[in-house]
Amino acid sequence: MNFASIRIITDDLDRLVEFYERVMGVSAECPAPVFAEFVVPPFTLAIGHSQTVQLFGAGSAVAANNRSVIIELRVDDVDAEYERLKPFVGQWVTEPTTMPWGNRAALFRDPDGNLINLFAPVTEEAIKRFSGRG
Repeated sequence: MNFASIRIITDDLDRLVEFYERVMGVSAECPAPVFAEFVVPPFTLAIGHSQTVQLFGAGSAVAANNRSVIIELRVDDVDAEYERLKPFVGQWVTEPTTMPWGNRAALFRDPDGNLINLFAPVTEEAIKRFSGRG
């Protein structure tokens, strides 16, 4: 079994796709008007319009209703990314700080309220833990 992607359901696909294009610095692939994905090996972030939920079962997902999953993006320099993103990120949860497990991190919410963690391993132990992960 291989982990393929995480999909966010939204009522405003264009707004969320534009936001993640700015955050990630890559363009989304849009194979259908109600679906987009950011293919950044070894991972894919998919975004589906709430209209797609009925294909999985009515009510199986609700847009802008996540308070339990954190989307984590590993970056080279958390402080530099924080400065780059400050002008257009509406809600910062945590400014850059070094966590007890050795990662430097900054957390913010996307326009639908999903939590995003930008992080970089900075201690020797954390760097060792992430070596070889891509």
